[in-house]
Amino acid sequence: MKVAIFPGSFDPLTLGHLDLIKRGSQLFDQLAVAVMVNTSKQPVFTVEERIDQIKSAVVSYDNVSVITADELTVNLMNKMGADYLLRGLRNTNDFQYERDIAAMNQHLDDQVETLFMLADPKYQHLSSSLIKEVAKFGGDVSDYLPGQVAEQLTEKLRRK
Repeated sequence: MKVAIFPGSFDPLTLGHLDLIKRGSQLFDQLAVAVMVNTSKQPVFTVEERIDQIKSAVVSYDNVSVITADELTVNLMNKMGADYLLRGLRNTNDFQYERDIAAMNQHLDDQVETLFMLADPKYQHLSSSLIKEVAKFGGDVSDYLPGQVAEQLTEKLRRK
């Protein structure tokens, strides 16, 4: 059985993330979307809110689960019996960053195989940080987020 983990902070979940989840679900028997904590970021949404957003967005994918963990990704993979780590690449900056993480994961556990998927060109310019910045100043980001997430982001930023 091919089991993969797609880790990220998903703050917020974008259509670019969803595209990778959809494509990943077609490659693996089981795909776990892992909502992780990124210590270098200040999240807008709580972990629980992000899990709910993703669960709502992937409800039609029978082989996709949504989990959370606060540990090394390789340790999570070992607990779940996953051999594959799915990561998306938008540009060369992503490649350099992800290459280094893949090398460290390989050092920590030589059984981990990282698979990179190129982002769909219509989402290559997206990042959750950019989405939050535009939304913070009233820009319309609804074309890049699932409907429910767009509404929640607008409400969260309005309250701040």
